[in-house]
Amino acid sequence: MMIDWEPPQDPDLPELPISQQAELLTLNRTSLYYKPVGPSEQEVQLRRRIDEIYTERPVSGSRYITAILRREGWIIDRKRVSRRMREMGIAGVCPGPNLSKRNQQHKVYPYLLRNLTIDRPNQVFGVDITYIRLKRGWLYLVAVIDWYSRYVVSWRLDQTLDMEFVLEATKEALEMTKPEIMNSIVDPRNRTVGKGSCKL
Repeated sequence: MMIDWEPPQDPDLPELPISQQAELLTLNRTSLYYKPVGPSEQEVQLRRRIDEIYTERPVSGSRYITAILRREGWIIDRKRVSRRMREMGIAGVCPGPNLSKRNQQHKVYPYLLRNLTIDRPNQVFGVDITYIRLKRGWLYLVAVIDWYSRYVVSWRLDQTLDMEFVLEATKEALEMTKPEIMNSIVDPRNRTVGKGSCKL
């Protein structure tokens, strides 16, 4: 956090030391010097190009995207492309190994929406996360949606895929009204991540 203030005009008044300023504001002293740095222009161009390649061909993995970028003149390795894809929340669409075998330690959430007719408001809420490409960077959007009316019950934007903003949006929606079923990646009862639905 940067604090901008003008020093006293009276030369007889002493300047307040940084440590006392931080104490008065109840801030950590080191946080007064930190000035966040946005992504470089090259970083923004790289992420935009990765997103364009992925949008054209969603099955593209890091190997394919790295090859395309190298042909276009980027000096880049697969590890860097993989990291950017992970940060952007995108991955090539392909079957993984042993898809039919489930991990016995993972909790199994029942799919409560099978053969269910959704015919009234507040019956089923869904949570969805997506990212929004901006001129200089990205924002992540989470929305809690009533499946019957398609009404957005609550939403949040954040610069990172941090769990907290998802929980805030879910909590706000549940404070307004309680659905019968929550189809979500988040279990609002115990703040855990899992795929499935739960009765509230």
